[in-house]
Amino acid sequence: MPVYEPAIDLAGISAIDMHVHLEEDSHGHRAMPEDLFEASAAYFKSEERTPSIDRIAEIYRAASMAAVVFTVDARTALGHLPNSIDDLVAGCARHHDVLIPFGTVDPRTGGDALVEARRQAGELGVRGFKFHPSLQGFDPSDPEFRPLWNELEQLGLPCIFHTGQNGMGAGLPGGRGIKLRYSNPLLLDDVAAEFPGLVIIMAHPSVPWQDEANSIATHKANVYIDLSGWSPRYFPESLVARGNNILAGKLLFGTDFPLITPEKWLAAFADLPLKDAVRPGILKDNAVRVLGLGTP
Repeated sequence: MPVYEPAIDLAGISAIDMHVHLEEDSHGHRAMPEDLFEASAAYFKSEERTPSIDRIAEIYRAASMAAVVFTVDARTALGHLPNSIDDLVAGCARHHDVLIPFGTVDPRTGGDALVEARRQAGELGVRGFKFHPSLQGFDPSDPEFRPLWNELEQLGLPCIFHTGQNGMGAGLPGGRGIKLRYSNPLLLDDVAAEFPGLVIIMAHPSVPWQDEANSIATHKANVYIDLSGWSPRYFPESLVARGNNILAGKLLFGTDFPLITPEKWLAAFADLPLKDAVRPGILKDNAVRVLGLGTP
């Protein structure tokens, strides 16, 4: 399998969506059990729930956008293997003009996670990694995981961490055992402080901890916020206000597709009280810098 290499015409795209899920591989293996899958679909009221990698590429190419695509390896917490990261990267390689693959490892697998991270970076060419502390069931600030963060810092690849409210398990008894506290952005402040060369992207408006997320992204040069998982019309006021000034270079466009479509997200984004000068950075330029794609 060839190593993925991006071939994105930066002048030809209007935006980079930093948060797109591939839920099934070519063998029909899903990233999560059926009850979690259905609960998240109901929570977001999504329509096209399991588009293929080819369909994702078609949608983003037609919209003149690029997209970061990933899955989540939560084998320890969920008790089954994830959908195939090799299939995901192969699909992104077929569509390297619009798709950018991120890898994923289960931090709870110890040394195996380090080996797999190296494989995905070196042999597959992933451009970053995705973690979901609540779904994967781990506290990212726990010293147990420092070897993994050190490894990823050495690889020089950005990491997206879910933060805030969870669609996973929403409305199920006990939230199906998923613990929200693992998605408190303050746990990532420890990681950002101890591994200053590791670029951390806090996914989503971090409700109910938005002020904490704003503070961390302001304080730590290596921390960013992607704006996925919420319609912009519901963004916390403090996030929008800081997006006009101190966080203008730290915010990244993201949808959570297929749970939220880029069309719906962008329509609501157009109504936010943001300065025209900061919009290009949020939609594309900040992501170009974080992903190391060159000069926007």
